[in-house]
Amino acid sequence: MQWLMCPVCRENLGLNERTWGCAQGHRFDLAKQGYVNLHVVQHKHSKQPGDTPEAVDARRAFLSAGFYAPLRQAVEALLAKYQPKTLLDIGCGEGYYTQAMQQHVTDCIGVDIAKSAVQRAAKTNSKVTWVVGTGAVLPVLDQSMEICTSLFSPIPQQEILRVLKQDGLCLVVTPAPQHLYDLREQLFGEVRLHEPEKFVTQLSDDFELIESQVVDAPFVLKQQDIQNLLAMTPYAYKARPEMRQALEQQEQLALTASFQLYLLKKKARAAV
Repeated sequence: MQWLMCPVCRENLGLNERTWGCAQGHRFDLAKQGYVNLHVVQHKHSKQPGDTPEAVDARRAFLSAGFYAPLRQAVEALLAKYQPKTLLDIGCGEGYYTQAMQQHVTDCIGVDIAKSAVQRAAKTNSKVTWVVGTGAVLPVLDQSMEICTSLFSPIPQQEILRVLKQDGLCLVVTPAPQHLYDLREQLFGEVRLHEPEKFVTQLSDDFELIESQVVDAPFVLKQQDIQNLLAMTPYAYKARPEMRQALEQQEQLALTASFQLYLLKKKARAAV
């Protein structure tokens, strides 16, 4: 089954050999890496939206080392419990979590606004439908998904409502209050705790919270790992250069990542 939506006319897209097309004649070719670019020019606000190639490469190196594996395992456990068949991963990045989630569903779509990220993701798992696209107009059909996931990504609430089936699920992963506390303390001195509950409040009109859990992942980073972690987070450009440089020069650093998982269910009365 094909779930993609034409970003121009919003009709169903079908795949013919290596081209996605709709009944209105709009055509989108598969790139050689296996993804399709549905981020049309009228939806763009910059020439190179999303993460830089350098940030994408740093994230891939860091995640592939397994430091955030406890989070991936927790996400997979939720999918195994609820067994959705169609999944849309919003802000899939280079595909670390998406390729794991694909193994638990029948149809999996990964979408990200950063072309460089999707190019790398497309090489990880050919069973995922990889798409360059924007959360402002999610490139899937109305009421076609059983679950939408947003892991450290924006939450386009109205678009998620549109694409979710009735009683569909939304999985949000965001930093827990103590996430990377020691790292932030060294970078900024004074640390403001993350406030994950704001997302439940934001979604409360349209979604019912059904599960909540915090996953902690302690680890010790070597110097290159520290540099990769900094390069993949917003902390890199928010910190003063001398603070970042001092941290990057450390030979090792013990940290704990702390993740807040919220699983929400679309309310029957939720209006699109």
